[in-house]
Amino acid sequence: MSPRPTHRPRPLAVAAAALISLAVAAPAHAADGAVPARSTGIFLTVTGENNAWVRGVLIDCATERPGHHPHAAEACAAIDAAKGDFDALPAKKGICTKQYAPVTVSATGTHRGKPVSWHKTYGNACEMGYATGAVFRF
Repeated sequence: MSPRPTHRPRPLAVAAAALISLAVAAPAHAADGAVPARSTGIFLTVTGENNAWVRGVLIDCATERPGHHPHAAEACAAIDAAKGDFDALPAKKGICTKQYAPVTVSATGTHRGKPVSWHKTYGNACEMGYATGAVFRF
């Protein structure tokens, strides 16, 4: 008898399931009559080629508690300098290899009351690092 293949949940599927469960839980709480707190902050994600892996963090530059971003002060300074426009993040010059290992970054939420919905794919993590600085360094 041949062994059965094991199916592991893909990281993107796990992240999507977590986000869906949070979205479903919010309306249930609001039905209690309490007004939910206004959501602020930006959910940042970095995804590897073919969604092989995903990392995400929530950052809120408008409050004293910016979240769990390891470089929150530097990232918020860059986002503020760009006025929330991720295409205008201050880029640094540097040299990267030509190795193609694409990473896709995204930012969704609000920055200082302004809605943010942005994503971009870079040829590799080095290119992403020079283009976005500390913002996606988590």
